Amino acid sequence: MLEYDNSAFYYFALSLSSFYLVPSWKNILIRVYTSTIGADPSKLGAAARTSDERKKAESLKRSAKGFKTLTDQAFLSSLAITVTLSLVWVWMLYQVIESGEIHSFDPYGILGIDSGADTKTIKKAYRNMSLKFHPDKNPGDKHAENMFMNIAKAYEALTDPVAKENYRLYGNPDGKQSLEVSIGLPTFLLDRANRNLVLLMYLIIMVGVIPYFVWRYYSNSSKYGENNVMYDTYSWFYHALSKEIGLKNIPEVFAGAAEFRQSNRVLKEEGAEIRRLLDEVKGSMQKPTMSHHTLLKGNVLLHKHLLRNAGDLSSKHQSALELMLKNSTSLMEAMISICRNQDYLNATMNCIEFQQYLTQALWTNASPYAQLPHLSESLTKGVESFSDFLALTPDKQSDVLDENDLSLTKAQKEDISAAVDIMPKISFETRVFVDDDEDDDIYEGDLLTILVTLKRSEKAKLVYAPYFPYPKNEAWWIILGNSVDGRILHVDKVTNSDTVVEHRIKMQAPKQGTYNFTLQFKSNAYIGLDCKDEITVTTLDASKLPEYKIHPDDAELDDEPTLFEEMMAANVEKDESDDEDDSDEESDDSDSEEEDGIRELSAAEMKKKALKEQRKDDDESDSDSDVEEVHAE
Repeated sequence: MLEYDNSAFYYFALSLSSFYLVPSWKNILIRVYTSTIGADPSKLGAAARTSDERKKAESLKRSAKGFKTLTDQAFLSSLAITVTLSLVWVWMLYQVIESGEIHSFDPYGILGIDSGADTKTIKKAYRNMSLKFHPDKNPGDKHAENMFMNIAKAYEALTDPVAKENYRLYGNPDGKQSLEVSIGLPTFLLDRANRNLVLLMYLIIMVGVIPYFVWRYYSNSSKYGENNVMYDTYSWFYHALSKEIGLKNIPEVFAGAAEFRQSNRVLKEEGAEIRRLLDEVKGSMQKPTMSHHTLLKGNVLLHKHLLRNAGDLSSKHQSALELMLKNSTSLMEAMISICRNQDYLNATMNCIEFQQYLTQALWTNASPYAQLPHLSESLTKGVESFSDFLALTPDKQSDVLDENDLSLTKAQKEDISAAVDIMPKISFETRVFVDDDEDDDIYEGDLLTILVTLKRSEKAKLVYAPYFPYPKNEAWWIILGNSVDGRILHVDKVTNSDTVVEHRIKMQAPKQGTYNFTLQFKSNAYIGLDCKDEITVTTLDASKLPEYKIHPDDAELDDEPTLFEEMMAANVEKDESDDEDDSDEESDDSDSEEEDGIRELSAAEMKKKALKEQRKDDDESDSDSDVEEVHAE
């Protein structure tokens, strides 16, 4: 019967715990290194590319460095678990080392003598060590008992010829060792004195610990849906969003997300401050449609950010605003997905535009040029649009700035040029076709492909948004809609940062007619760079397609039976042939019988038949006489 083995359990536990401890310590050390010594600012998004980004870069560095970044609950819990398991791991390693099973048998080391010592030295060391670790002098000491046995074995390995040869060949004086199999569980589980404790631990783990963690996991996971957005938030967005919602109403809807309800809860002592902030932004804020204090507070804080006037907020309100901005990307994508599912084309456009304004900390009456440092108003001379200004060379940009009498210094112009260099210079190309079609004609029911090709002058960089407190990656929304009925045909977000990106839109060609679709390209972060393309699709009547003629060889292949049909036909033919053979044999027999009954016998045959009947009668009479003779006797 297999027995429990402490050493086997230690080996198993050491190996299993190492799979957790190694990556855990790696993550902890990386976190500590980043928070103390520091990491590359560009990887944190904390590189100041212009003068306006210096404050943001310093804030990101402060948030990513310092011991205060190591005080969050998740990190401290992970650290506590890792340290505890590490201490247990070290204790188990010590137990394995003390058992001596991980070392090869070394008789010289056990006796404490040098390798190659003479017999006299060996005997002397054996005598001293035996007296030191004798069980009578160390009652109840398991370590002394094991050492006494090892000392005897070491002495035997160095003095007895057979044991010495076994040690030379197999590394053990007892000779070649057989394989031992045991159960890798600690022996204290079988100790009668510990059975109550073992049962108690089992109950605590099975009835308390495991159900608690299952409940925690279920309670947390049941609150969040796609993109880590709470289900209550989705429900609120479904309720608040409508087909005709305006751009200025979206901040109020956004402020009602479940993620902010705790941080945006208005306390009694905050009432006066919220009213003061409301007075400051009332001129730019749409009249609230709901009179809820949490919605009002979040809406006011968002407008403070949109007006670039959040510097005078208290630390508590600043934290609440940063929480909303931190979750803005995932929440705005949730709003866009709901508008797409509800077929709200205008609402989808407004949500994307609000994301742009939120990133740049600008509102509807602001100029797109305010995204650049040292500029606040639009340029009226030398350039038609903001995107045209971005396409100019640095020298021509400087000439345009001088032409508009802005009185900028050389350093300020270089600052503007650096910001312009960060912003994307893109172009879009579209092509409509049917895959594997020989001509350009489109017939109703065809599978259309609208190929959108996005071209950049260079790979996308982190978004230039000095007033947005977190790094953000550049992306583009592609929206295909019907301008007549306002239906959404396709909405998708392109996040690829390569210089050339292809995006395919698949759709089925509508009925015969001419259709006009609007394809819009909207940035997730920049104002004034959106593009639009009108696509006209003319579909023809499918009945006018040339008749498809099947090649004769293909037609013959269609008529040929499959392998399964051939096998079934062979079985049917075999059964039919067997039935025919049986019926043929039966018919032959019946025919022969009929022929025998009907045919007239010849004279010879009649004579032969008479002789046969006479011989039969004679045999019967002979047998009867024999019986009579037996009875007579």
